[in-house]
Amino acid sequence: MFYAATIFLSSFLLFLVQPLLARLILPWFGGTAAVWTTCMLFFQTMLLAGYAYAHATNARLAPRAQAVLHTVLLAAALLTLPIAPSEGWKPLGGEAPTVHILLLLAATVALPYLLLSATSPLLQAWFARLRPGANPYRLFAISNLASLLALIGYPVVVEPFFGNAEQVSLWSGLFAVFALLCAALSWQAATAAPAAVIGVPARPEGAPPAKADYVLWLALSATGSVLLLAVTNHITQNVAAIPLLWLAPLTLYLLTFIIAFEGRGWYRPETAWSFVLVWIGGMLWLIVDPDHQFDLWLQLGMYLSGLFVACLFCHGELYRTRPAPRHLTAFYLTVSAGGALGGLLVAVVAPLVFNAYYELPLGLVALAFLAAVRFAGLSNFARAASLLMLMASAGSAIYDGLRYQKDVRFSTRNFYGVMRVKEFGTPGEENHLRRLLHGVIMHGEQYLHPEFRQRPTTYYQPSSGAGAAIRSLGERKAIRVGVIGLGTGTLAAYGRKGDVYRFYDINPEVLEVAQREFAYLVDSDASIELVLGDARLSLERETPQNFDVLAVDAFSSDSIPVHLITREALAVYLRHMKPDGIVAFHVSNRFLNLVPVVARLAEDQKAHAVLVDEESSEDRTTSTWVLVSRDPNAFERPEIVEAGATVPESRNDWRAWTDDYSNLVQILK
Repeated sequence: MFYAATIFLSSFLLFLVQPLLARLILPWFGGTAAVWTTCMLFFQTMLLAGYAYAHATNARLAPRAQAVLHTVLLAAALLTLPIAPSEGWKPLGGEAPTVHILLLLAATVALPYLLLSATSPLLQAWFARLRPGANPYRLFAISNLASLLALIGYPVVVEPFFGNAEQVSLWSGLFAVFALLCAALSWQAATAAPAAVIGVPARPEGAPPAKADYVLWLALSATGSVLLLAVTNHITQNVAAIPLLWLAPLTLYLLTFIIAFEGRGWYRPETAWSFVLVWIGGMLWLIVDPDHQFDLWLQLGMYLSGLFVACLFCHGELYRTRPAPRHLTAFYLTVSAGGALGGLLVAVVAPLVFNAYYELPLGLVALAFLAAVRFAGLSNFARAASLLMLMASAGSAIYDGLRYQKDVRFSTRNFYGVMRVKEFGTPGEENHLRRLLHGVIMHGEQYLHPEFRQRPTTYYQPSSGAGAAIRSLGERKAIRVGVIGLGTGTLAAYGRKGDVYRFYDINPEVLEVAQREFAYLVDSDASIELVLGDARLSLERETPQNFDVLAVDAFSSDSIPVHLITREALAVYLRHMKPDGIVAFHVSNRFLNLVPVVARLAEDQKAHAVLVDEESSEDRTTSTWVLVSRDPNAFERPEIVEAGATVPESRNDWRAWTDDYSNLVQILK
């Protein structure tokens, strides 16, 4: 009972700290989904280190020496609490974000996380030594059940009711309880007599694993890890940035471990092979068919269920090929090495090697290959079907790569996602234009014909909220405009001599693309200033800028950097505004209704707000802007009235969003 309870608590804390720390540092790195992928790489690497520690100490140390070492490390981990990252780790703007996040996490939680990671294999080894006739692998299922409950419980119980400081204190207190339990069990395992001595027959040790076994375990676990992160990237970057959606793939991933390692034989290859091949085919279909690109529920349903089936195959095959309990630490070490390898491939190698998200189709090719290998002996039909699916997956991956680059003039990928510049029309003709896409979402376009190249387009046209706010200042000789989120630099088209337009962007690639591929910045009559780094962190450090207008437009592919739309964020913006200045929030979104959130923030800051909602037409792009100002007379200017400004929906019964509290689920459309 104490073994199961300690493993349960360790795994619960192991997976509770992942969303907790990711949420704490997310605002420091622009709120991008890549923060989660990088955190996953760190946690998978530390899991590997924990399993290596468990394997090495179990193989090379006597039980008493092992207990002494483990107790000392647990005491040292207690001295590192609490786990809140230091403010000194906030980036200044020039750092490599992946490296910075990994170092930050290592300094904050490395030792506690390593010991939590080592707990499951260590306690299973102690359990197997003291009770030779029992099945220790069922404890692994308990471990994954606790991990699953932590992931589900965080958005439902922890995040809505506890602030950041309270979450850190709660986790640190539970870790102290775990440390006491684990230290006690280490000494109990070191001093208790094995069950075989008191009459329980020892279990046969079994033959040691062969090299082929290690290769298979590594391939299966790495493929499952690659698919987990690839599907997470795909659905959060290219399908929908629904809040906490990244928890769903990890939850399904853990659920397959529970089902596979519970030990009741729920995974059976003779029935599973057809499901695996059908779901591979379904995911390949959505990859190559653009007609269903924005069909949210079809995409989520297919990819999430496909991930479940794929990981059940990988983890079911791992359980079927597991070694005797004597070799379980080596088995878990190999499995964790595969998980870390998969994380390394997706989080580090793929952004360096690829200019788009190609890891999902390539992961499906690897899955189809493993299926062909493992299902070859079932029947002639299963063998033939598996080989056909392998060829289909390879062909689909090639086709997807070619299709994705159609009409693309330039494509790049980094920590912040995939950016493409597409070119349409005939050079010299009126319809000749370039378009910037982040993922599958357009982030601005420019007509290249000399007569139209300085025309503001898309979400920034004269009738938009931002366009109306800037045009309403036409009588002033010189104005200062701040823009959070550069994109193509479209708003610079409004610039006149004497004006200053100051753009903030966290992505260095955006600064290069806007200046090289588009002409808004170069052709503007205004003085252009570019600031690299997270806009809120930059504004917090700067002296008041006295902006007439500040456009907050840093949302990428419908994702919401929550730290830019909180009480503290609005207070920072207002500090930089003139008394009648306007903060213009661009809140166009397919999935979230952010209008009442901004309206509630304005009330909280004793400011005023209006909504400018523009429907799409033949020459207009749908856009939704909420304008906020301390001076209500700012919204009486003719340009803003003519743009159709109305009083936005306000929810006085909602809590204002803060750096400690936000409720994205509440505003799902």
